Amino acid sequence: MKNRKKKYQNMIANHFREHSSIYLFIIVLFLMGVIFGAVVVNSLTLTQKEDLYYYLSQFFSQVSNGKVADSKDLFIQSFSHNSKFIGLMWLLGISIIGLPVILILLFIKGMVVGFTVGFLVNQMGWHGFLLSFVSVLPQNIIVIPIFIISATLSVAFSFKMIRQQFIKRMGEPILPLFARYTFLLIIAFLFLAISAGVEAYVSPVLMKSIIKTVEAFILPAFI
Repeated sequence: MKNRKKKYQNMIANHFREHSSIYLFIIVLFLMGVIFGAVVVNSLTLTQKEDLYYYLSQFFSQVSNGKVADSKDLFIQSFSHNSKFIGLMWLLGISIIGLPVILILLFIKGMVVGFTVGFLVNQMGWHGFLLSFVSVLPQNIIVIPIFIISATLSVAFSFKMIRQQFIKRMGEPILPLFARYTFLLIIAFLFLAISAGVEAYVSPVLMKSIIKTVEAFILPAFI
């Protein structure tokens, strides 16, 4: 049992060591997306901010009154959305020419997170930070590492495919690599299911409690 555990630990350590440069690049790219998303908030016009804040306030009002989508529907929607994202990265990884698109998708994901948090903080200050902490953070603690790992694996597999096709250097057969690549995709789906469960069953409860605490601030008079 100990030998098997040590074997897996060595495999994981070797994996991160072998792909450390790709992981570093992917993480930096994602953080750049987050920063860019936060910066975009400041470029919005006053009218755009007011329109977004109005719809956001409407949503908060519905959450406060318990008028949110069924948890099962939220679970399906979250799992479907993230699975499509990961599945697309997987396909792009085996397409060779999809490498730039993988990087663009990850940057966009970071930008969405940065924009969401940035807008909440920009419009509501400390209250917005609390809301982003309970509405964005819980599921993204799982989703973001999965996206980063999936993107790294897709980029690494794409590089191996390129070497196999164009450099023609003898190396590890592509079929075992593809089998491991597909297996890790299935593992990613399992973690996405956990994330969807958090988003559907945990985040709404946390949001409702925070919204009730700051209700006087976040629900403006025009609702």
